[in-house]
Amino acid sequence: MLNFNLQHTDPESRARAGTIATDHGEIQTPIFMPVGTLGTVKGVHQHELKDPVQAQIILGNTYHLYLRPGMDIMQEAGGLHHFMDWNRPLLTDSGGYQVYSLSHRRKITEEGVKFRSHIDGSAHFFSPESSMEIQRRIGADIIMAFDECTPYPCEYRYAKKSMEMTHRWLKRSCEYIDNNPPLYGHHQSLFPIVQGSTYTDLRKISAETIASFQREGNAIGGLSVGEPEDELYAMTDMVCSILPTDKPRYLMGVGTPVNLLECIALGIDMFDCVLPTRNARHGMLYTAEGIINIKNAKWAADFSPIDPNTPSPLSQNHSKAYLRHLFMSKELLAMQIASLHNLSFYLWLVGEARKHILDGSFRSWKDVLVPKLRQRI
Repeated sequence: MLNFNLQHTDPESRARAGTIATDHGEIQTPIFMPVGTLGTVKGVHQHELKDPVQAQIILGNTYHLYLRPGMDIMQEAGGLHHFMDWNRPLLTDSGGYQVYSLSHRRKITEEGVKFRSHIDGSAHFFSPESSMEIQRRIGADIIMAFDECTPYPCEYRYAKKSMEMTHRWLKRSCEYIDNNPPLYGHHQSLFPIVQGSTYTDLRKISAETIASFQREGNAIGGLSVGEPEDELYAMTDMVCSILPTDKPRYLMGVGTPVNLLECIALGIDMFDCVLPTRNARHGMLYTAEGIINIKNAKWAADFSPIDPNTPSPLSQNHSKAYLRHLFMSKELLAMQIASLHNLSFYLWLVGEARKHILDGSFRSWKDVLVPKLRQRI
């Protein structure tokens, strides 16, 4: 079984430091999880995820892996850990968010979701049961219940109807997992997902409902889909006040460095987001002093390190001028270095947050750092 050990809570916020023990290793929280959609974090080799990035857990995507390479190949390989040569923990989403993003290619019913592949237009069907079966075959250590992610803005009536269906789908997801054992000899933990759009009463109902299932951890979905930042924080704050303190809390798809620190302060333990790698490929770098567009001419003769605060050799040994040169020359190495830097920075950031939670200085540290992280330099 997944084991969460809560080590310390910040006295001036709800920020927590803990550990999550899985069959593929221990995760120190709070943690950021790089997104490896197709069994790869774009442009980054697995050994680089371990060092310099220091990733403790990464994500795989159920929808994309189901389409390519397909579950027969996945199972023949012995699951995603073996397929991609990653011996640390893995998490998979349920495919619900990707189906949500295919609004013009899918039809949602009580039974599940019919959709067409973005690759070739072929027809497919996801249900709570098939999503769980696919995630059994992928073999991640943490798997997500099948849910519907509502858009923003969303009418109250639709949000309520969708949330209630997500709860019924959760029951079916749990029944499948409890009646069908793992395939590869290691434990898989199912996390339910809180929904309810940005409606406080719905979020409260959903948080209480999923907590009642008493699974090994809980997730918060349906945020970071276009809502204002203050609503993201308000919903997260309220939900964290309800979810049990003795289980990890995962805020899905969030976010910027500032989002991470503010939501850690609200009681979140786990994050994932494509921003560090997606923005890196376009030359946007996150640093402890602020955000850099490395393509700007101001960096052409700046031979200082990319970010001396991030303890990655790439960030300390390569200059801004060199990285800008690579981008302007359209060298592939530019995107690789930028991706490695941003991921290293995100993992450094949550690692520093953990240190400050443990020594009791998190709130003051966060309040000083957040304004710097927001600025563009």
